[in-house]
Amino acid sequence: MQKPAKPNRLPGFCYLGPVMQNTRLPKNTIIVAALLCFVASYFPLKASALPKPVGDTILLADPTIFADKGMYYLYGTGGRNGFMVYQSADLKTWTGPIGKRDGYALTKGDSYGTQGFWAPQIFKQGGKYYMAYTANEHIAIAESDSPLGPFTQKELKPISGPGKQIDPFIFKDTNGDLYMYHVRLQKGNRIFMARLKANLSDIDTTTTKECLHAELPWENTAKTDWPVSEGPTVLKHGKLYYLLYSVNDFRNIDYAVGYATSASPMGPWKKAEDGPIISRQNTGANGTGHGDVFTGPDGKLYYVLHTHHSNTKVGERKTAVIAIKFDKSKPAKIVVDKSTFRYLEAQK
Repeated sequence: MQKPAKPNRLPGFCYLGPVMQNTRLPKNTIIVAALLCFVASYFPLKASALPKPVGDTILLADPTIFADKGMYYLYGTGGRNGFMVYQSADLKTWTGPIGKRDGYALTKGDSYGTQGFWAPQIFKQGGKYYMAYTANEHIAIAESDSPLGPFTQKELKPISGPGKQIDPFIFKDTNGDLYMYHVRLQKGNRIFMARLKANLSDIDTTTTKECLHAELPWENTAKTDWPVSEGPTVLKHGKLYYLLYSVNDFRNIDYAVGYATSASPMGPWKKAEDGPIISRQNTGANGTGHGDVFTGPDGKLYYVLHTHHSNTKVGERKTAVIAIKFDKSKPAKIVVDKSTFRYLEAQK
């Protein structure tokens, strides 16, 4: 459950401190600068019109990377009016935002929701692209003909279910069955699952089951009355299903990733004994978590995630990747190569 961080300064606010402090500048120069500042304050440029510096760390929380036709698409929490998208052919050089709605792949008004656009996931089925996402603390599913959008709904509505539901993840089993893993705000953030209808229009609420919740010491280091488990991602390896999840409040420096296994996508789930597998202990960054698994151009598995902005500031959160793999244990464990941890940067 990740709210976009507030900007450090108000839009259109102009800071003249360095100019005023430079007493060597002519008075005319200072007057012109002040007038330009006044104009800029009343006629601010669109964000998309502003040049993006080379090597700028991407600031998307709850990220997901979707691969399609040799291209990688990055989405996440960060836009007030929907979801922006970045593009890369090699996971190193990222361009964007390049969504079809002024950088956005999904824009408020085209689909359900007016605020709190969090945690998108992209899924391809029958030649169409689907985005499952959170808005207004409910889950909705929009569709598009392109990963760049626009993702839209014919009827602006959330999926079925009682109370607040967030953080959707659609999983397609090897037999074609579809499931949605998600979070319910119910005595904490708890991870649930339900079968998804074949047309991706809604879940079958009669199949809803709880998967897991935060209960181990490392999963609630603040010992709060509202323990958090969120950001589910599911994949299958051999005959086992692996559910990766994040725990602790996202503002906690101990926000971290663990996993559980099951012989069925319906559970029951058994948590790994070696959790967490991704944390500040092996990344060197605070607040590591809430991401997604994808396969890179090298055929290796990667986990895309967010971290705190710095060791003293939570937002705006930074987007990073780290390589993971299944070891040769029986059953196989998920292990992380900490040397591969790096932040993603957008190029001009």
